[in-house]
Amino acid sequence: QVQLVESGGGLVQAGGSLRLSCAASGRTFSSYAMGWFRQAPGKEREFVAAINTRGGSTYYADSVKGRFTISRDNAKNTAYVQMNNLKPDDTAVYYCAASGSTIPRTSLRVDYWGQGTQVTVSS
Repeated sequence: QVQLVESGGGLVQAGGSLRLSCAASGRTFSSYAMGWFRQAPGKEREFVAAINTRGGSTYYADSVKGRFTISRDNAKNTAYVQMNNLKPDDTAVYYCAASGSTIPRTSLRVDYWGQGTQVTVSS
């Protein structure tokens, strides 16, 4: 069982930056690939970024490539996503995700979800 708690969301102007954190409970964090998804009002939840267990491989949606950076610190049981040059279209609830079997690039591959944190980008 893994519990995920996101933090770091908020209101930011276009062009600004935020860093989201995902703190995981349990001793097996390093055995889970981690990911970030987001869901805007009226839209389906979509993949944002993912990282493998050791942090050596990262994956991004085309819409955030070059602006977002996913990372993890296994010693702190925490995953991060640094979001730069934010745009109004990035406004959504951001969810942390963990997968014990594969890189979580779709919702179907996610074993555990966080509760979500709101990110609002004003124009």
